[in-house]
Amino acid sequence: MPSQITNYKCPACGGPLRFAGDSGKLQCDYCGSAFDLAEIESQMSDANAKASDAFQKETEKASKGGGDTWDTSGLDSDWGADADGLRTYSCPSCGAELICEQATAATSCPYCGNNAIVPGQFSGALKPDYVIPFKLDKNAAVDALKKHYKGKYLLPKAFSRQNHIEEVQGVYVPFWLFDGKADADITFHATQSSSRREGKYEVTTTRHYDVRRAGSVEFERVPVDASKRMPDDMMDSIEPFDYGELKPFSTAYLPGFLADRYDVSVEESARRADERCSNTVVDMLENTVTGYETVSLESKDVRIRRGKVHYALLPVWLLHTKWAGKDFLFGMNAQSGKMVGNLPINWVKFWLTFVGIFAPLTALSYWFFMT
Repeated sequence: MPSQITNYKCPACGGPLRFAGDSGKLQCDYCGSAFDLAEIESQMSDANAKASDAFQKETEKASKGGGDTWDTSGLDSDWGADADGLRTYSCPSCGAELICEQATAATSCPYCGNNAIVPGQFSGALKPDYVIPFKLDKNAAVDALKKHYKGKYLLPKAFSRQNHIEEVQGVYVPFWLFDGKADADITFHATQSSSRREGKYEVTTTRHYDVRRAGSVEFERVPVDASKRMPDDMMDSIEPFDYGELKPFSTAYLPGFLADRYDVSVEESARRADERCSNTVVDMLENTVTGYETVSLESKDVRIRRGKVHYALLPVWLLHTKWAGKDFLFGMNAQSGKMVGNLPINWVKFWLTFVGIFAPLTALSYWFFMT
């Protein structure tokens, strides 16, 4: 059975709306109209109530069946275990019946390009507390990619061609934000050295010290990404996000972008949050140990006091590419513009370049020594 979805359309012309980060409004690319989020949400509230009644009637009608129809009894609707990771919905603009991953919360119809949201993904415990809206648009992401690729001769053409760069997608990545406090008692081993001349010899004296530091650090919104499909090291590297721009969650920020709901639980993310808090308090206390030539960690006792956890969606521009059987993922913080990602090497170009440079040199060297 298809799921009802919410669709943001322009009240002026009926075209799809998208959230524009530069203005903070919902923008229509067809007629150029712009609307405040509160204005559209008020209109959508009334429209959704009517749509819900119509959707219910259509569902009941479909379940009753019809009269003379083609016999479809031989078709198998049992997806088995695969059904657990899938869901279906009906595009309200063109009527296409689509299948998406269960973790996908917002998407666009591949047939008509209409932006749509699956509200069931955001109900109950799955609803995020906060969202940071996209600040940098697709043009900024494409320009950053072009600049990142420029001058890289050994980069495969599949990465640098224009039509591929245009495939960059804006994705709201799910994050758990942890509040807490860390109490630490740490001992460092530090050294100081001095040298003096005694006759023919230079004598170096090294003094060893035990340095103790203790303190407490309060943490707010320690981020841990909650999506299995996003590499943890990439998400850590793409930080920081400015949490001063957190907004109360509203689906009005999602049109024009993809969104994933979390598929890594709070319990699974807690260990990474504890490690980040622990490492941070150790680094902060170590930075207070000054005046020594070397400082190394001797022992530590860190106690984490766990507090409240928040669920937030943070904006990232992503480009995924396969090359030589391997996956490559490029990411850009859509708030700050910070870029991360590994680039492949076209080894055919590499060896042709190698042969082109070193073969003549080898031949020249051979001629030189033989004559």
